[in-house]
Amino acid sequence: MIENITATQFMLAISGGFLPSLIWLWFWLKEDIHPEPKSILILSFVGGMIAVIIALLFEYIFSLYYIGATAFLLWAFTEEILKYLAAWWFALRKKSFDEPVDALIYLITAALGFASFENIFFILNSLITADPFYGFITGNMRFLGATLLHIATSGIVGVSIAYSFFHTEHKRRNIMGGIMLATILHFIFNYSIINNEGVNILKIFLPLWLGIIALIFLFEKVKKIKSC
Repeated sequence: MIENITATQFMLAISGGFLPSLIWLWFWLKEDIHPEPKSILILSFVGGMIAVIIALLFEYIFSLYYIGATAFLLWAFTEEILKYLAAWWFALRKKSFDEPVDALIYLITAALGFASFENIFFILNSLITADPFYGFITGNMRFLGATLLHIATSGIVGVSIAYSFFHTEHKRRNIMGGIMLATILHFIFNYSIINNEGVNILKIFLPLWLGIIALIFLFEKVKKIKSC
């Protein structure tokens, strides 16, 4: 497959993969009244991209032993835990993590890095196996669906961490609870898309869009969290 990739296809995949994520990243970063260090943000984004390679490896192994809903659930959990670990390794254990809302910023940044690299693979595959128009449609569908999914699910984990910022005794419980909830929502979305076959796609995307609206609301609430 690699030898069949043209320079134009490669550039289209790169653009289609990164552009949606960078637009969403700009949106979330402008909401942060205390901007984070650019170096930490870049590392978190790149960490999310690296996580895709690890996720693909695990997902391939799981596919050898599991099928159907079980495989989808394991894939969802793998991606959520890896996005969290990317954010933790490159940001959450650093001194720059000094206020609750930072958890959301770093988790979403890692998620967008993950989404961008994942999108490149999907778009490139669409361009190679189908036609440019189909690749364009795939890129837009992933802009509306998959990228938002990663924002929403990692945002849930970020919110759970933010609410334990001043209550470290609840930190482990909140992190695991956030990852479990994110995994369930990730699984439901992916499983619905696979089994939908193009019918009632709006019914699948609408709850996701509403989830993003809710996340924006929670983002504003998190910004107001103070030590008791």
